[in-house]
Amino acid sequence: MFHLLVSRKLNPEFCLEVPTRTCLNAYVKAMSLQKTAQMLAYEGVCQAYVFGPRSILIQQMGFTNLCFFISMDDIEPPFEETYPTLFHNSTARANDKTLFAVDKECELPLIDLARLNFWSFDQWIEEMAEAASQWGFFQVMNHGIPQKVFESMRKEQMKIFHQPFRKKSEQNFMNLSADSYRWGNPKATSLRQFLWSEAFHIPVADISKLEDESINPRSSIGLFATKAANLAERLAEYLAHNLRIKSSYFRDNCLPSSSYLRMNRYPPCPPSFEVLGLIPHTDSDFLTLLYQDHVGGLQLKKDGRWLSVKPNPDVLIVNVGDLFQALSNGVYKSVEHRVVSHPKVERYSVAYFYCPSYEAVIESTENIIKPAIYRKFSFREYKQQIQEDVRATGNKVGLSRFLL
Repeated sequence: MFHLLVSRKLNPEFCLEVPTRTCLNAYVKAMSLQKTAQMLAYEGVCQAYVFGPRSILIQQMGFTNLCFFISMDDIEPPFEETYPTLFHNSTARANDKTLFAVDKECELPLIDLARLNFWSFDQWIEEMAEAASQWGFFQVMNHGIPQKVFESMRKEQMKIFHQPFRKKSEQNFMNLSADSYRWGNPKATSLRQFLWSEAFHIPVADISKLEDESINPRSSIGLFATKAANLAERLAEYLAHNLRIKSSYFRDNCLPSSSYLRMNRYPPCPPSFEVLGLIPHTDSDFLTLLYQDHVGGLQLKKDGRWLSVKPNPDVLIVNVGDLFQALSNGVYKSVEHRVVSHPKVERYSVAYFYCPSYEAVIESTENIIKPAIYRKFSFREYKQQIQEDVRATGNKVGLSRFLL
């Protein structure tokens, strides 16, 4: 029995794709279960039976062992129901036509890790450092993480996020801490601060604890985290080489247990809501490794303009975090970015945040630029300052708090 959860809040032309040996495409209308069952049977793709008050059992024609259970339990977070003031109060709305203004679509600088074997090492490092300095973002190909790892990770994400909302929001879902599952923004005072998305923010140290009776995400998520950790360390050391920083700095300060994994899902969002999937921000780490699907929606700010990043599921996106900007004394840039949700289809991504231990000290190097721009601080101090600023203002202030 293959379990797939589908929301009641469906677009009229919602397409349900079941990834099995054969692909069952069913257009599930916003209608009664009985009519949905009749429609599926009429199209000849399956036999469909109403099974209880909120579900349908369907069996694909010609395959007695291929059955599908479609539950109408709601997978979507109750954004509007929980925050009615934000969505229905005109004063809370952005009413800003520039909120989604994008200058153009861009392709990020592409770094081919395979060329390291053929190019001059210094020339290759210079290309990566230039991307980190001018863009704060770049793509990597031939990175050593097999495509099947990403495919397995995506399947696990879909299984997890397609669980009913009531289950995902339970305190010990998958044996995770209560604050691992995040959606919306309880501190938002306007739609500009609201997030039309849901996510699981998981310390790498907790991946081994993952368990659930209906899904088994530990192996896929753990494998991705291990591969991403090794790649992040390599990339950090390459970028440190250009700054004449000891390569052992990251091995000494960034233990595998100190990093985080964040699985994201961006549900379809009506354009009329004027709300972003992820509000503009910078990342509070050294490097972020991002794998995203083909849907798109990631945007970054360059030279004061928002640019839409062309999606490419065959590469990994790498972006510089606040800590690397401070460590490099401003040579590398931690760039503001955001996500715009698609109006009709869901979007998935997974991010690996390469972080140091809380006791690690970040001190700006003066090997390239003098004098130091930022004062010395620990990662713990930086995180505490962010939390204080968010509580006081609703927004992260970031590195400007640590300028000399």
